[in-house]
Amino acid sequence: MKNIIVIGKHGQLSKALAARAANHGVKIIGAYDIEDCDLTAPENVIREFAKSLPAADGLVIAAAYTAVDNAESHIDMAHQINAVAPGIFANECAARNIPVVHISTDYVFSGENDRPWLPDDATDPINVYGETKLAGEVTVRASGARSAILRTSWVFDGTGKNFLTTMLRLAQERDSLNIVSDQIGRPTYAGHLAEASLASIYKLMHEPNFNGGMYHVSNTGPAISWADFADAIFTTAIEHIPHTMSVGRIPSSDYPTPAKRPAYSVMDTSSFETEIGYAIPSWEAGLTEAFSEWSPS
Repeated sequence: MKNIIVIGKHGQLSKALAARAANHGVKIIGAYDIEDCDLTAPENVIREFAKSLPAADGLVIAAAYTAVDNAESHIDMAHQINAVAPGIFANECAARNIPVVHISTDYVFSGENDRPWLPDDATDPINVYGETKLAGEVTVRASGARSAILRTSWVFDGTGKNFLTTMLRLAQERDSLNIVSDQIGRPTYAGHLAEASLASIYKLMHEPNFNGGMYHVSNTGPAISWADFADAIFTTAIEHIPHTMSVGRIPSSDYPTPAKRPAYSVMDTSSFETEIGYAIPSWEAGLTEAFSEWSPS
């Protein structure tokens, strides 16, 4: 049994990691959230994080400032949490030869593409969140720690605050919703992202000659829009919605937000599946699992 630390405790991925760690021969010996470490103050990060380091065999950085729109007006906080703190964690791990898995995002790309994004494609974020997450990738790689950086997209589960649970909540109140249809990607079930993260840290811990790399991790399956995803959610939940749901398709311009969103976020996961050895399930399979977690309020 190997010991790992998880940065993040209450998020979708962190909860999924805790539920699945034992199945991968891993024990979580420390889980620190933003409130525990105060990721905006580096000296506090070291103080709390260092308590578990002597017994750790690996680290998964699952915490981030993910309020995409708020990041536009809270640039310093987003930068501290998404860029500075991961570098601090990775530097401490590098000094002790502890491998790192760091979760990043499709938002490091511009969204202007006509094929799935490859890990070595040029990055060009279009909002503060993407800029700070890209900076976090840089600080982790610069640390010299053996690391796997996993870029993911459209994360959901059946219990947290995300697109799926929002749609199911609104469906209890309305019979029609207008959803953006010109942003294309693949949803990622948090449970499958956790499996991918655990497979990555396991490989790093057990294969000293494996130095990690940059990977893309999202569910497989057809590329879809947010409107398509809403339709799939309502179809899956049909027995729990008191009426037929109508999904209107609108352009992003009809739903303005402080932060721009990438129009195309489909990512190529083949290098991850080949090198790490984990076949990522489809988002349809993830939707079924997430729905089994959900309960009407």
